[in-house]
Amino acid sequence: MIELPQPFFLKALAAGIGLAIIAAPLGCVIVWRRMAYVGETLAQSSLLGVALGIALGVDLTLAVVLAAVATAFILIGFGRQKLLALDSVLGLMHHAALALGFVAIAMLKGPSIDLMSYLFGDVFAVTNIDLLWVYAGGAVVSALMLQLWRPLVRLSLHEDLATAEGIDPGLPRALFDILLAITIAISMKIVGILLVMAFLIVPAVAARPLASTPERMAVIAAAIAVVSVIAGLFLSLYTDAPGGPSIVLAMCACAVISLMVMSRRAG
Repeated sequence: MIELPQPFFLKALAAGIGLAIIAAPLGCVIVWRRMAYVGETLAQSSLLGVALGIALGVDLTLAVVLAAVATAFILIGFGRQKLLALDSVLGLMHHAALALGFVAIAMLKGPSIDLMSYLFGDVFAVTNIDLLWVYAGGAVVSALMLQLWRPLVRLSLHEDLATAEGIDPGLPRALFDILLAITIAISMKIVGILLVMAFLIVPAVAARPLASTPERMAVIAAAIAVVSVIAGLFLSLYTDAPGGPSIVLAMCACAVISLMVMSRRAG
């Protein structure tokens, strides 16, 4: 007799697959624009959101979303100044956000907080509210990405030509940063603060050698991410390995296989 999966596993599967589909096109843009450091900075701000959520007694995902979006607005503002290069600003904010988050959590009074679940995720503890965040928030992100896709692709692949065609680079990039912040925030429960950028980037890296157009790259990245979520969760279920890291390992394996296959074909 076939044993049916437990509800906690089905919730983890639903959350992971939904997030994989949502994150794929954003990961492609991140790879094209080489903005992984921006994503890492937004991810580190999530820890401060966790601290604020616990201190104020509000929903943690909402608090993390607000913290990440606020950080995105700060990055947009810093991106307009000319005194410092953006990578220097990102380095400052990246470490400041992480340090401030740890300090804020350490100063909270009450029961001790399990930092590991926030740093590496706890996908098997996904609740119905978390699923609502993934699918409702993901629907908003996906709808806006459909509107932004064409200008983002043009700006990512040939900015000068896109600008000459009348595309204003400021608004699409600012909106993308905000959407990225929201996606990172709702991803925290799945893969954690430290691995969320891997969840976004690695499927896009795996898809890039296999795709001939930006749209195909996004579709292939989504397919790789979905397969990796399923493989990673079953690996975690049967080995007792952490769920989030197992998913990321499955994604990395797909990326290595993709790069090896295409390098042999090219050789």
